[in-house]
Amino acid sequence: MKVLGIASSPRRGGNTDLLLGEVMKGAASRGAEVKTIILNDLKIAPCQHCDGCLETGRCKVEDEMQMVYRELEDADRIVLASPVHFMGVTAQTKAMIDRCQALWVRKYVLKLPPLGNRRERKGLFISVGGRKIANLFESALATVKTLFRILDITYAGELLFPGIDEKGAIAKHPDALRQAFLAGQKLVED
Repeated sequence: MKVLGIASSPRRGGNTDLLLGEVMKGAASRGAEVKTIILNDLKIAPCQHCDGCLETGRCKVEDEMQMVYRELEDADRIVLASPVHFMGVTAQTKAMIDRCQALWVRKYVLKLPPLGNRRERKGLFISVGGRKIANLFESALATVKTLFRILDITYAGELLFPGIDEKGAIAKHPDALRQAFLAGQKLVED
């Protein structure tokens, strides 16, 4: 079983990175092969809405998103970690998601499996946000759930922590890192 972690925060070693690291450790403890990609380190142009993918289901923009497509196709489980920025996912996350337009085309226009085959995939979302308000994660959840639905990835749940803002503050949460480790184990056991 291959687990792909997608670190989407521009801040390295921050709260979502710490949580993602624990999820990946949990998955590895159950024998999964784990790999994490860091979106901020990749050169991913925004979608140009050029419709170049309409005939082939392949994005015409040649950059490091091509590697992300391959990693998504290879993965059995996907863990997307993004803090909340302006009530949504980070710009890095959104750029990657928007570039999945080519995969939307594969599914809805070309009637092909968006990730190249029909094997079962599951996805987990990890997020933190500095505020403590009722709808803090609403927009981010809608975006991530839509991405997973389009890619035929079963939504396996989320780890959401409001009121976490300072770098490393998640380590002071009484059981967040433990929850993340257990979520990683559960994700590969299902």
